Amino acid sequence: MKGVLIVNLGSPDSIDPKDVKKYLGEFLMDERVIDLPLWLRTFLVKGIILNTRPKKSAAAYKKIWWKEGSPLIVLSKRLYQKVIKKTDIPVALSMRYGNPSMKTGLSELYEKGVKEVLVIPLYPQFAMATTETILVLSEELRRNYFPEMKITHIPAFYNKPEYVKALSNSIKENLKNIDYDHLLFSYHGIPERHIYKSDVTKSHCKIDGSCCNTPSKAHEFCYRHQCLSTTENVISELNLDRKKVSTSFQSRLGANPWLQPYTAKTIVEKAEKDGIEKLAIVTPAFVSDCLETLEEIAMEGKEEFLESGGKEFHTIPCINDNDEWVDVIAGWIADFKKPKAY
Repeated sequence: MKGVLIVNLGSPDSIDPKDVKKYLGEFLMDERVIDLPLWLRTFLVKGIILNTRPKKSAAAYKKIWWKEGSPLIVLSKRLYQKVIKKTDIPVALSMRYGNPSMKTGLSELYEKGVKEVLVIPLYPQFAMATTETILVLSEELRRNYFPEMKITHIPAFYNKPEYVKALSNSIKENLKNIDYDHLLFSYHGIPERHIYKSDVTKSHCKIDGSCCNTPSKAHEFCYRHQCLSTTENVISELNLDRKKVSTSFQSRLGANPWLQPYTAKTIVEKAEKDGIEKLAIVTPAFVSDCLETLEEIAMEGKEEFLESGGKEFHTIPCINDNDEWVDVIAGWIADFKKPKAY
């Protein structure tokens, strides 16, 4: 029997600093999130970050927490509930970090007799710290607990026509009643070294302004290329004015260089240097609205823009449980049910 495991990032169980600390510990100790030697990662995370950051993060989560719980979890469950109505094979929902865990999800499918699993990471673009860590853990769990299972996965879907159309239509619908001077595509940032580590050619990626536009096998796993392509795909689909669109990267952590331009700096410059009064922001690296979109962008970003002289700041919701997006996932599952899919 075939089954599907839908996997999102995850969230703390509550806004209690203890739960936030537990979540951050699991997340930041992942060697693909903070890719430092174990001794240094342990010192940095357990010796410094977990002694200072949980209270601050808990306060941030408190600002965006819904009555039903974490927005990311609630929205993921809404998506899941819509998807299961579109298919007749078992589907489970899991989080890479926190609950429900991937082991729980695979156990749920196993108990239903599932022997072949399609893992759907809810990340449009591939990155070490997102898609890759899900694939690595799913194989580790299969090997240790479910050796009879066969696991396949949906590759990065940033350029799949059906996804591009669903994303574009969602953005279009939300922009319909918004008056804006500029549209900023803000993607989650990653360290530049992750780009080089993911380069299967070991020579193509240079982050020099041209490599992302030069055809290469490296693009299959290049987060930067896939982000820039996502922006281009939406521009083409919606026939947007390129002069009114730009791309940036948010959520930088640490002193090492991350992908640029940085969103926080870009927001300020759009107001102060470019004279943009009405800014709209979309966050296509996230399928579900979460801390990074609801607090970092919609609250902190808005405050920075207005303080810098901007007049109107609009955030475009993630694709969340949009019905067209649900149909896209249901279509992938239908394809998986067919022989020789993926």
